[in-house]
Amino acid sequence: MRVSQLDADLLDSELFGTFKEQLWLLFSPQIKQTFEPELLAILHFIYRLTVLESGATYGAQLQNLKYRNEKQHWGGLQSITKDSPLTTFQKFAYIAMTVGGQYIWIRISRLVIAQGWSELSEDDPRNIFWKVLQKVENIYKTVSLLNFLIFLYDGKYSTLTDRILSIRLVYARRIMNRQVSFEFLNRQLVWHAFTEFLLFIMPLINLRKLKNLLKRKLLPESYFRSNLLDFLPTHICAICHENQSASNASAVISSKVHNPYETNCGHKYCYFCIKTKLLQEGGTWQCLRCGAEVKEIKRLLEKLVEEEEENDRTNKGKQPAR
Repeated sequence: MRVSQLDADLLDSELFGTFKEQLWLLFSPQIKQTFEPELLAILHFIYRLTVLESGATYGAQLQNLKYRNEKQHWGGLQSITKDSPLTTFQKFAYIAMTVGGQYIWIRISRLVIAQGWSELSEDDPRNIFWKVLQKVENIYKTVSLLNFLIFLYDGKYSTLTDRILSIRLVYARRIMNRQVSFEFLNRQLVWHAFTEFLLFIMPLINLRKLKNLLKRKLLPESYFRSNLLDFLPTHICAICHENQSASNASAVISSKVHNPYETNCGHKYCYFCIKTKLLQEGGTWQCLRCGAEVKEIKRLLEKLVEEEEENDRTNKGKQPAR
């Protein structure tokens, strides 16, 4: 019974939150900020009208619960099988306390905070009123905690309002067939196990290497030949050229080989570029110039210096005489 009552309160809170979200979509932020207590009070009043009609909230009805007049079941009348319905006074008092009480408290708190009554002198009546409000709030929280502890012990009144009005949630139908289905739980367990498996296996899979492997298996060789960059000069890094061409940058001017390394197929690349490709591909990579499989690289310093000197001499020889 305790679990059902707590679940009913939780369902009421979630349903009311859903209605509140839909309500805020209808108003601008300025109206929401100014009239939020009034709008919430109206919505809360509409939501609690089910107590007048059926003697239970929506959440309580979903949990097969209803309110009964506990005054009619005191003493020797506790064993009466027929539950006494709520009186008219209890129904309206319940709505007044849950809706009106909350609205009045919010409005008073807003007024006190907006006008800064807590910062006034201690002799000012408004400051004294603010201190009284603080004490009342602390007393209410303490009494609510004690009431909840008592509820956990006897399972009768889950809120102070229920205890004050002597109304208690009981089963609406005491004898009913309960069909327990674990379909949803099983589905959740399967999805949880599947997501855990994906989180474990995905870091172990080299998606880039798998993609390139599928491309080599499925696409014809003519596709790769048409995309080769063997036309580039030898002092240009094909990887830098490809990356900068994809970003619409000046590929030819800023794609010179830096810290050159030579592949086993005899082509030069920047060390950072070729090493990154090999790490991403898992140790092997397809050369952008000839399409061969690159497995090893070695540092190439002397040849590059000689080629640069030769290029400089060639460029100087081509300059026109002044």
